[in-house]
Amino acid sequence: MKNIILATFLFIGIAVQAQSKKKFDKPTIVEASCGECKFGMKGKSCDLAIRIDGKSYFVDGTKIDEHGDAHAEDGFCNAIRKASVTGEIKGNRFIATSFTLIDDKK
Repeated sequence: MKNIILATFLFIGIAVQAQSKKKFDKPTIVEASCGECKFGMKGKSCDLAIRIDGKSYFVDGTKIDEHGDAHAEDGFCNAIRKASVTGEIKGNRFIATSFTLIDDKK
């Protein structure tokens, strides 16, 4: 019985340590777009979101309109762009300390 309890605690400890990264101190390249229009997230209006490792998060710390017209041809409601970000995931939101669009035009 003691071995089962020990194995259970060991498994829980390993699982907690294996959680995905929550803090991004170094600039990280992510996909950025409108959460509702391009990432299929539920919301009330067009809001900035990022996608990290296939999971989408709404962004706090910057707004969708601070990065150009969201409804322009290359705006967030019509295109998925790349961005360099720092910050951390809290709950289901990304708290940005920096957010810089990467110009993909050649």
